[in-house]
Order: sequence, then structure tokens, then C-alpha cells
Amino acid sequence: MKLVVVDYGLGNLYNLGNAFARCGRTVEVSHDPAVLRAADALILPGVGAFGDGKRRLEALGLDAVIRSAAEAGAAILGICLGMQLLMDTSEEFGLHQGLGLIAGEVLHFHSHPAFDRSAKVPHMGWNDILPQREHPLLRGLAAPDMYFVHSYYARAADASQVLATARYGGVEFCSVVGRGRILGCQFHPEKSSASGLRLIENFIGMIEDSL
Repeated sequence: MKLVVVDYGLGNLYNLGNAFARCGRTVEVSHDPAVLRAADALILPGVGAFGDGKRRLEALGLDAVIRSAAEAGAAILGICLGMQLLMDTSEEFGLHQGLGLIAGEVLHFHSHPAFDRSAKVPHMGWNDILPQREHPLLRGLAAPDMYFVHSYYARAADASQVLATARYGGVEFCSVVGRGRILGCQFHPEKSSASGLRLIENFIGMIEDSL
């Protein structure tokens, strides 16, 4: 099984690699399109602005590679900004086009009419995720604490693709999204202690079961 972390210059790749190693798997970190195409699963991390992330992917030609890998049946796990990049659009510092692998948009917390403006943005720290339906990625997880750092959240067009939510500032938002083998989590599993490692183990198990 070949696991590849997409290196486009954003994200804590060292911590992510360590988390997979603790789950018994070695990941390759690469921006080489040929390496990405040969992967059974791609992990798309990311910290920073949506537009910057998309531009970096495009500059390396990796946006098309990720879309092609998804169409060919590779599993994909987007983390934080990586999850947001799976969506159609983002309003972060202007309107930007995402990878379009999951229908939906990325919005600022302040764009939600019910958001409590006394809540600090970014949403930073530990928060429970609330599973909305049974899914292999969430097996063994019941309202676990995960570590979040974000000012924007994804809103999936298809509510059935929202696998888990979380609540912040009076708003319930998507914390885990999934369409087939294309998955994303808004939090950082690599920083989320035992619960985060369990989610990574579940992702690995999903890939093993499909090979």
C-alpha cells in the first residue's frame, strides 16, 4: 500500500508523517506527479489561505493530478485547508475555485447569521466532533476531542456527505466530509492525540480493505 502526502509547501508534514508512523505505516512526501499517480491514497494537508494553497497546487500541476487520482479511485484525505480545497469555492480573501471534488463552499464564520461575534476567530483548540452517520472513518469514535485551527468552514451542498459536525460560536459546521473515497476533516488528526490516531488508523483500514 502506497500512501503519499502531497507536498505543495503548506502544512506540517513532519507531524503528519509521525502520526502515520505511529499507526504502523510509512508515508512518502512528494510533489512529483508520477509519485502521486502511483499512490493508493493521497493525504492533502494544509495550513494557510485557500487562494495561496490553490495557486501552489496549480503551479506544480498537482490540482489536475489530484483530480485524476480521485477519478481513478485513489483514496484522498484532506486535512484542514486540504479539506477546504476539496470543495468548489472559497470566499477567503476573494472568490477562489477549489478542486471541485466535493460540492460545496468555504465560508468565514462571520458569514453565518447565527454566529456569536463574541466568540474568537480563528476557532482554535480542542472541540468535540459529533458523528452524523455511521462511516468506517469514524469507527470507534464517539464525540471525541479533536484539535482545530481555522477561521473558515466548509458547507457541503449534499447534507448526506456531512459525516460529522462540530459546534462553535453557536454554529454547527461540517467537521468531517465524505463522498465515496474522497474524505476530509477540518481538524488536525495528527495533533489530536488518541482520537486523531484512531481516525488515521480507520483511514488506513479503509484503504487496506479495498485493495
